[in-house]
Amino acid sequence: MFGPGPGDGSDAGRASSPGRYPQQRPASARPASGPPAACGGEGPHAAVQEVLDGLPGSVTFLVPETGPDGRVADFRIAAASPEATDVAGRRGRELVGLRILEAYPGVAGSELWRGYLDALATGVRYEGEPFEYAEESEGVPRLSRFAVRAAPSSQGLTVSWVRLDSGERDRRRLTVMQRLAQLGWADWELTRNETTWSEQVYTIFGRARRLGPVALADLPRHALAEDAPALEAAVRRLLGTGEAVDHAFRLTTPDGQVRHVRIVAEGETDAHGTPVEVHGFFQDRTAVAHAEQQLLEHERTALAQRSQLAAERELAADLQHALLPLPEQSLRLAGLTVDVAYHPLQEGLNVGGDWYSAIELPDGSALLVIGDVAGHGLGAVATMAQLRFTAKGMAVTGSSLPTILARLNALLLHSSDRSFGTATMIMARYHPATSTLDWVQAGHPPPLLLRDGTPRYLPAPGGILLGATNTPDYAQSTLRLLPGDHLLLYTDGLVEFPGESLDRGLDRLARVATESAGRERFLDGVQDALVAPQQRRDDICVLHIAR
Repeated sequence: MFGPGPGDGSDAGRASSPGRYPQQRPASARPASGPPAACGGEGPHAAVQEVLDGLPGSVTFLVPETGPDGRVADFRIAAASPEATDVAGRRGRELVGLRILEAYPGVAGSELWRGYLDALATGVRYEGEPFEYAEESEGVPRLSRFAVRAAPSSQGLTVSWVRLDSGERDRRRLTVMQRLAQLGWADWELTRNETTWSEQVYTIFGRARRLGPVALADLPRHALAEDAPALEAAVRRLLGTGEAVDHAFRLTTPDGQVRHVRIVAEGETDAHGTPVEVHGFFQDRTAVAHAEQQLLEHERTALAQRSQLAAERELAADLQHALLPLPEQSLRLAGLTVDVAYHPLQEGLNVGGDWYSAIELPDGSALLVIGDVAGHGLGAVATMAQLRFTAKGMAVTGSSLPTILARLNALLLHSSDRSFGTATMIMARYHPATSTLDWVQAGHPPPLLLRDGTPRYLPAPGGILLGATNTPDYAQSTLRLLPGDHLLLYTDGLVEFPGESLDRGLDRLARVATESAGRERFLDGVQDALVAPQQRRDDICVLHIAR
């Protein structure tokens, strides 16, 4: 069946591929002259041959031959159908008597050979992948493919094969493409009232093959009631003028499935413009329609979420503005000039926990506070609000600064929401009568003092960040402010840059503050030099205090 045939006249101009097929078949594999012993009425397989004589296509009956070890060593062709043709051109009875491995040595060790053995051993029909072989004809290399089936019986194998020429391969490709694309073609011969469907159309409609195809005029009856009128109008155009249509509709299959189907068709008209044939295809778009519906639902959900986020952003902005109102001009508190700058890292819900407070107390002193709650979002804002208003309230009642920090630490430790459980902070009280500034800190970056053009960071009194321990110890320091002094309180976003150490950031702030001392608005110079959105990784809040 496979590989080159014997070296007789039928092999002229044919050479085997190197390493697979010999140029001549051994003498033992050549058929004897005259009728083969295994055919005709007198052979042991005469009945099989008689059956195969009435079959179309290429069919043979193989009988196993065993070796000394009792295993199958080869198969002999005991009967062949009249149309059975091997690659060498031998037909029908000429194949009877040939041994497979002698006549077609390329089969040895192949998947086909293993399939033969498995079918014989298990009694299960073999139908493997197309079997390929290579050969040269008149010096031109060719690759041919066969689709092979082997059906086992008690005496051997009934083997049938089809050579997959280009036309057959094209038909198979078309079938595969139709199946993958969920497409099926349809033809309507209007003059003869004949309809032809491809197999895929039956699959799309869920229609049994025995019921035959649906006439074009009857197509609307198979659509859902709400889709039928539009489909009927499209069909009328096809039948009336042959005008091309591209129309989507839904139908219900016999098992109750609703399928989304597309029909694309156009008509061929006669000399009078009357349609005589209609050609087109159906496409099952159910999966696409479901995906589009899911996408639409996702879009609706996303739109609702965007609307909700917009409302929450507006709420967050309003809340932030209410909690941290930024003065439009400098504040005058107890003889000090105070400027405030606030730069959130992101707008909307991702508002940070940086905050400040600058108020004049009832005794005439000024309370100056800056803080930074860990995290971002509404939770950070809520924690910031607790700290800000509690600190102001305790300061108004006359509590000492260390006491206020200790109470704020307890507030964070015993908060029901521990999502934002720590914070840093500097709190200062300025007494105008003595020009002294008392201050405490809880894990916050040190204040920067610029005096007579020389910057220096104030030594920090003891104090751990808020919410870190149940037994904190907060100390207080005092600074006398002189006329012309500039004092900066700030959050860490002003001095922390990606890939840099904190010391480098502090050095840069000191240099920029020195350079800004001569400007009309000191804080503007600091902001212009340091507040670069592309470099920041945190919110920034700054208090500039000048005497």
